[in-house]
Amino acid sequence: MSQAYNFSAGPAMLPRAVLEQIQGELLEYGNAKASVMEISHRGADFMGLAKKSEQDLRDLMNIPSNYKVLFLQGGASSQFSMVPVNLLRGKNKANYAHTGHWSKKAIAEAKRYCDVNICTDNSANKYTDIDDFSNWNIDADGAYLHYTPNETIAGLEFDYIPEADMPLVADMSSTILSREIDVSKYGVIYAGAQKNIGPAGLTVVIVREDLIGQVVENQPVLFDYSTQANNESMYNTPPTFAWYAAGRVFEWVKAQGGLAGMGKINQTKAQTLYSAIDNSDFYSNPVAPKYRSWMNVPFLLADDNLNGLFLEKAFDAGLLALKGHRSVGGMRASIYNAMPQEGIDALVSFMGDFEKENG
Repeated sequence: MSQAYNFSAGPAMLPRAVLEQIQGELLEYGNAKASVMEISHRGADFMGLAKKSEQDLRDLMNIPSNYKVLFLQGGASSQFSMVPVNLLRGKNKANYAHTGHWSKKAIAEAKRYCDVNICTDNSANKYTDIDDFSNWNIDADGAYLHYTPNETIAGLEFDYIPEADMPLVADMSSTILSREIDVSKYGVIYAGAQKNIGPAGLTVVIVREDLIGQVVENQPVLFDYSTQANNESMYNTPPTFAWYAAGRVFEWVKAQGGLAGMGKINQTKAQTLYSAIDNSDFYSNPVAPKYRSWMNVPFLLADDNLNGLFLEKAFDAGLLALKGHRSVGGMRASIYNAMPQEGIDALVSFMGDFEKENG
């Protein structure tokens, strides 16, 4: 197989070493005499796997003991509902930051459960900048404050953590495991797996224990965090293969130096690509430099008519899934943990050659 680099926003590239490990274990997991996809989630083999994967994630993120770690289904989008269901706790209002496509979806779902106070809104600048936190209008009567640290589509990323006298909720789908964070600053962290954790189908939720156990009435039992926590995420059959693969990714991240090591690697990758864009008259990035994402890098060509040719030649060069989201246009390189520096270097080299030929 020829070397190719997958810049997809998700489902995204997985570490090659992990894919090879999965390939080697696919027919028989450990001593189970069956594939990990075929064994019972309540058997000793899978229970051991599940316990280790949770501990590895706790080690990586330094998760305090008063937080539950849940391995759920439904994608991060299911948490748009589960967060208000579990965190309103008798109140009828919540604060939301509107900073992009995914926070907009979270807001729309929360409005089904409560009054939503939009404490900051950057839709007018097409999600290319973030207002200073001192200008946010936070309602003190809100049950919680929700924000999206990294907006995958716009390539917009917070460089600060909002602080308010209420639980902070973060959709970290596209930034989790990319660097060190202080989990204790959050009430709930949730993330779809298909960017930095593993294959699609798994959602990781990290929730402080005092926020579990008081849900909006008449909601599905599976939407209650206490149902999931009291049954170790196995009230019903979990996404076993995705959970297993995530565990292998956690082991790989540990081998890269943990989140401190990943942070250094990811910062260097992002700097390499942004430098190439900024030092060119042919490419541009629309996001305010202070809030440029480490994980998702949109860029525009000087002539939109060349977009098709760029994508065609990039694919031929083994550079995959670079088409930008329709709402932004141009290109987007998603450079999650699994993307090696060699992939960034290959992209930058290709961009330079394409500019010489077409600029």
